[in-house]
Formats: sequence, C-alpha cells, structure tokens
Amino acid sequence: MSTSSTPSMPAAPPTGTSLNATRRRRELALSTDGSEVDVLVLGLGATGAGAALDAAARGLTVAAVDAHDLAFGTSRWSSKLIHGGLRYLASAQFDVAHESARERGVLMERTAPHLVRAQPFVLPLTPLVSRPQAALAWAGFRAGDTLRIAARTARTTLPAPRRLSAAETRRLAPSLRGAGLRGGLLSWDGRVTDDARLVTAIARTAAGHGARILTRVRALELTRSGARVRDELTGEEGEIRARAVINATGVWAGGLVDGVHIRPSRGTHLVLRADRFGSLPAGLHIPIPGETNRFVLVLPQGDGRVYVGLTDEPVDGDIPDVPEVPETDIGFLLDVLGSALDVPVHRDDVVGAFAGLRPLLDTTTTTGSGTADISRKHAVLTSAEGVITVVGGKLTTYRRMAEDAVDAAVAAHRLSAGPSPTATVPLVGAAPPRVLAALRAPQRLISRYGTEAEAVHALATREPDLAGSVLPGHPTTRAELLWAVLHEGALDTADLLDRRTRIGLVPADRAVALTTAHALLGEATDDAR
Repeated sequence: MSTSSTPSMPAAPPTGTSLNATRRRRELALSTDGSEVDVLVLGLGATGAGAALDAAARGLTVAAVDAHDLAFGTSRWSSKLIHGGLRYLASAQFDVAHESARERGVLMERTAPHLVRAQPFVLPLTPLVSRPQAALAWAGFRAGDTLRIAARTARTTLPAPRRLSAAETRRLAPSLRGAGLRGGLLSWDGRVTDDARLVTAIARTAAGHGARILTRVRALELTRSGARVRDELTGEEGEIRARAVINATGVWAGGLVDGVHIRPSRGTHLVLRADRFGSLPAGLHIPIPGETNRFVLVLPQGDGRVYVGLTDEPVDGDIPDVPEVPETDIGFLLDVLGSALDVPVHRDDVVGAFAGLRPLLDTTTTTGSGTADISRKHAVLTSAEGVITVVGGKLTTYRRMAEDAVDAAVAAHRLSAGPSPTATVPLVGAAPPRVLAALRAPQRLISRYGTEAEAVHALATREPDLAGSVLPGHPTTRAELLWAVLHEGALDTADLLDRRTRIGLVPADRAVALTTAHALLGEATDDAR
C-alpha cells in the first residue's frame, strides 16, 4: 500500500500541520544541535500544546516536549465538556465564571466549531429533587444563560434553558424512572467531540506556526539555559537550549520545579454500552442524593458508548502515569444512577472506566515569586531560576492559561513578542458551520476532523480495505488509524487506540483492535520510508 504518496490523493492537511515519525526525528535533531529556541514547553496536554501555539503564533521559536504522547495525562480523562462556568456562580466566583463562559464561546464560535458543539442536558425532577432544589437549579440555569449573554455567545450557538413536562423528559431520556417524575429542566453547555482530539488539533496548529512538537522526549533536568532531555525511543540524551522554559506538566509539575506543590483530585468516569439506556438524545444531570448542587453526568458519545461521571476525591502519594479506578468510585456512580433509572445498571454492565487527576495547587505550602491567583482556578508561578509553571485550571480555559504562561515568559525573559492572537486563530479543521455542513463526508468524520474529513473519507473510498471498521460495532475505520500515523503524530498502537481514537477505553474492544492497529502502523511506516 502506498496511500501517502499517491499523486491523486485528496487534499493534504494545511502546510506544516502534519505530525509524524519522520518530522519528529528531524526536529528533535534540530532542537538538540546546540542552537537556541525562544521558548521550551514541557508537557503536551491541552495547556502545554496551547502554550506552544500561543508562543509560536506570536512569532517566537518553540520546542515542546512530552515524555509520552499528546494528551497522555489529564487532558484525555475529562468529561468532554466545555463548561460555561455555572458551577462557579454558586460560590460567588464571578470572574472565574465569566472567564469560562468567554473561553467556551471562543471554542464554539471561532477556534474549534468542528470539535465543540452545544450539548443538551436534562435534569429530571424525581421525588429525590425537592421543589426548593428544583427552583434553585432553574435559577442557576437562568444565571448560566446570563453568562452566555455576557460572554457574547450567540443564542443560535447555545439555546435557552426551558422547563419540560414529564412526557417531554421521558422522550429525551426514556431510561428514566417514570414513577413520581414531575418533569425536567433542559439546559445547554459546550461539549467537545473528544478531548484528546482537541489537544491533537492544538498541537498540529502549533506545528503549522513553526513549533517543534516532540513526543517521547523526557525532560530529565531543567537548567538555566533549557533542559537536558532523553529520546525515549532511542535512549539518546541531549540538551535543548532555550531562553525561557514553561512547565505545563500538570500533576507532575512539582517534580521538575522546587516549591510547586500539587494536591491532585481524582475524577472517575464509567464506560457503559449505549443500549443500556435506549435512545438518549440528551445528556443527564442526575442529582446526588443528599447534596444540593452536585450531579452525576450521563454523557452519550455517539459511538455506542455512554460515559457516567464524575467523582471528586483527593489523591495522596505518588502520582501514577495512568490512574487506577477504585471500586468505591464505581459503586458510588452506580448507586447514583440507580436512584433515577428505570432499568438497574449492574457492575457487570461497566465495560470500562477511567480516572483523571486534576492538578490543584496546594497554596498552603507553595512558595516562589511571580503571580498566583487561585480564585481563577489556575496559577502562573515564576521560580528563582526563571522557570514559568502553569498549574490548575481546566480544559475549557486551556487557551487563557497558555496565554498567561507565555505572557509571564515574555515578561520574565524580555522576549520580543506582542499580545496573544490565539482567541482568533482557528485550529486545524476549523470552519464556520455552513462550510462544515457542505463537506462531502459522513457527519461523524466532520465532527472529528472538520475540513479534513473529506481527505480522511477519501482514503477509505480509494482503498476499500481502509473503509472497514477497526472492530465490529464501533464506527472507527482503518482509514482513521492510517491518517493518525501519517498526519497526527501517532507512533505506536497505544497512541492509535487510546488517544487518536478512544477504542482503548473498553479493554475488550482494545484487545480485538490491536492486531489491526499493528498492521496499519507497519504499513504506514513502510510507506514513509
């Protein structure tokens, strides 16, 4: 197979945005040849990739490294929601709420409308939800709509909340228990097709602006002039010299810079087959019994799966690369589900589970110069050696976090750069809704690849063996795995199954897909030689 070099192949990605093994080798060699970049970014989750894009878009030279892969850490374990800040209104954190709503609007209307869309949610008014609680929730949804207005997000982007009758509630969520159901409250928020795909788009956009995106490169030691690094694929060590270093390694940030103390919080989600819920055109907010303002989310994914989450539990001790899901979290989420659903969901129905660690800054012990505004839910710290560390925050506000980190690097190291332009820089695949609607490709591909969907679809059209699903009952095609190797920086089967696609969230599905992933990885590597 020689798909990647066929002259009649459909439109390639925009110049410079393709990431692959060949480009990685070339740019790693350039980065360790003794020359100096303006900014070295450590960590390629949403914030790190965002910092690489922000710095490169300002005209700075950038190298960005990660010991593993794009979105290897917290950025792939979210609820896939782009929150508008409603939760912060309850604690009177109005600045945080407004920032979240504004960043949600940026993603939905300017930078990533192909990946971030409106998601309806139903809060069922069951006997466990008192009338005062329902009134409070309704007031919250109305306040959330006021946030939308303040953020200047169009009504066509996010519809208004409204009350539902019991019949309307059951139509949107037929798995709900009908007995005692008084109706429901319909609200809307932002939802990203896939958080790991968002990170991939950010990183590729950064690459298109000249940033060197280097996965499988571990920072061993920070120095005043950059970092000593090791290529995890070859074992070779070298140094990347930089005028400024931004530490965006999330829960691992304290391991590289003294004085940064992280207090991780674990958020767990369950993965269930969609047929357990019947037709589910909307997500669900299921109130946690005994809590006033906490909910378990039920999130249909459109790929035959439903996610249920999430918990918020403190984590002590060493930080693992991939957090384990304790049975206590699974039991808690199943119990809350059981309080509202007509058909019970048992432990055997859980086909997968995942947990992410949120990097909360421990302000009781953190020291160092610079800025730290914890009320904004993220902090930017400058160490005595001049290393900029950005921690806290959430997926929704990654762009603002990245902007603040680069601002701090520019100021601390007197780099020549203007203000951030990233609020108006479209990510790879982005286009206005009317353009996306006119693409000749399946809607599922458009929601994952945007304007590149036609090229991905054409791969499958040209070579029938690529049109088949990677495994029975799952929509991901072989063409998508090939595209990930050729253009999205996937280097091994874990990249393909766990991040470029999310097949690996169900271990049984992962085992079936592994042989196909191995084969396609080998074929794509042969083509690239």
